[in-house]
Amino acid sequence: MGRAPREITDTELAILNELWERPSATVQELTEALYGNTTPALLATVRKLLDRLEAEGCVGRDRTKWPQHYFALLKREDLAGKRLQEAADELYDGDLTPLLTHLVKSQKLTPEDRVNLRKLLDDLDEKGRGKKK
Repeated sequence: MGRAPREITDTELAILNELWERPSATVQELTEALYGNTTPALLATVRKLLDRLEAEGCVGRDRTKWPQHYFALLKREDLAGKRLQEAADELYDGDLTPLLTHLVKSQKLTPEDRVNLRKLLDDLDEKGRGKKK
């Protein structure tokens, strides 16, 4: 698992989104997906961004294939959790409850979403009771 990175740019996030959707991709595949073509300048840009993401521990590279394939090390859930905690730190002195309450109230949750959320909370409560025994 990758470590939590410094702030990820929008373009780096677009690359990560592509990598989260597939097992791996080449520079050319990512450039095509992001920009619709593969000019040398765009290929160089994507390669530079991948190098930076690799240095941050967000992506890995399979050097045994040619062309080399990149894959996500940082999980989407880890980045989401980091960003939500940063928002809670900034807006609510670190308290996640008001932030989560706002998200639940402001979003249109489907009946299935509400059932899943209740189940998650019930499961967490059950695990908490199990630890106290």
